[in-house]
Amino acid sequence: MRKHFFLPFLIIFISNADAQLTPEITSWIINTTGETGYDGIPSNIQQVQYSDSNVYVSATCIPGYDIGPWAGNPNTPANQNFVYRITRFPQQNTGTLISPPLGHIGVWSNGVSIFNAQDAHSYNNLAIWNQNAIVVEGAGFDSCLGHPAPNGEYHHHLNPRCLYDDADSLNHSPIIGYAFDGYPVYGAYGCANTDGTGGIKRMKSSYEYRNITQRHSLPDGTVLNAPQYGPDISGTYPLGYYIEDFEYIINSGDLDEHNGRWCITPDYPQGTYAYFITIDAALNATYPYTLGLTYYGIVPAGNTGPGSGHNTINESVTTYDPTGIADLKQQIGFEVFPNPVSDVLAFFVNPFSPNNLSAKLYNSLGELISQQENVQPSVVYSVDVSMLSSGIYFLKIQDEKLQKVRMVVVNH
Repeated sequence: MRKHFFLPFLIIFISNADAQLTPEITSWIINTTGETGYDGIPSNIQQVQYSDSNVYVSATCIPGYDIGPWAGNPNTPANQNFVYRITRFPQQNTGTLISPPLGHIGVWSNGVSIFNAQDAHSYNNLAIWNQNAIVVEGAGFDSCLGHPAPNGEYHHHLNPRCLYDDADSLNHSPIIGYAFDGYPVYGAYGCANTDGTGGIKRMKSSYEYRNITQRHSLPDGTVLNAPQYGPDISGTYPLGYYIEDFEYIINSGDLDEHNGRWCITPDYPQGTYAYFITIDAALNATYPYTLGLTYYGIVPAGNTGPGSGHNTINESVTTYDPTGIADLKQQIGFEVFPNPVSDVLAFFVNPFSPNNLSAKLYNSLGELISQQENVQPSVVYSVDVSMLSSGIYFLKIQDEKLQKVRMVVVNH
């Protein structure tokens, strides 16, 4: 499989007139040409919208590079229609720290999900010795080190090596994503010193393998009772098989317990907290791979947890146009498919349409059949028409100023 590198800082154009455009707006790989990826699904980021406080990233979760196959994995990547919200003003969490949960914990710059180091299983299902996804599931990763979850969410638990040049040790790595606390995720290389000096080096994690042969205690020193023991270190359960096989040794590497540091970067000359991908000299991923056991910052609601990642935009936003050629006068445009339809009608509002639209389905007598509010551009929505009589219907999408209507044929 050919390796493709996408460097977002090379494809984004910023003029002096756009001085308000900051990295959390411009560091995304936006699909401006209708390119598709796996199974013909639109790839990379579909749209970026921003307000004074937030950035909204619409993505399918399908990258522009080739993915698959996944040995022993029956799951299939699917369009996730995510709308992630990234705060523009992240803050350090000085209270109870938040652990990155299972599922997405951030988003790569191409719209693919960042997962933490764990899979969903633990020894004897006690949630004490939690399996390391890189060790347990690694044989099923594709050549880009990703795989699909049961819900079809393609993701990387570790270094997304097809996203950037992870062998370029001479230059500071680009921003390759954002964690859900709003802080950037860089590739594996940064400045040797946090003040931006000292040349470029590979960032080293401060987590190390524990010196254990038996799993009778946890990294924080907690001594367990026999029913809580993990299996002894062996060929079946090698050191590193569980997350608890690693311990944080302060200042043993370049990064803190969150797998990041406060530093000056090319994108943030005034300094920012930043996470870094960790790999060794042979480009093999090293624990904790992406984020550590806790976020550095405060995590706003909406991006994590069951059914998350589908934020509704309830504020005035501007659509970011990386090409600089879009007609900034907004008009409503949308497509419906299939048409004729027998069961589920899908519709897609085109980019650069307004936000917070209303979608109403009428029959030929002008009677309202169904209605959806807070419809956003670049997201696929659906309407169940399986119980409707065959005939002509009309889907109207509108806001307080604009509207567009398309005819829909229901044919059972």
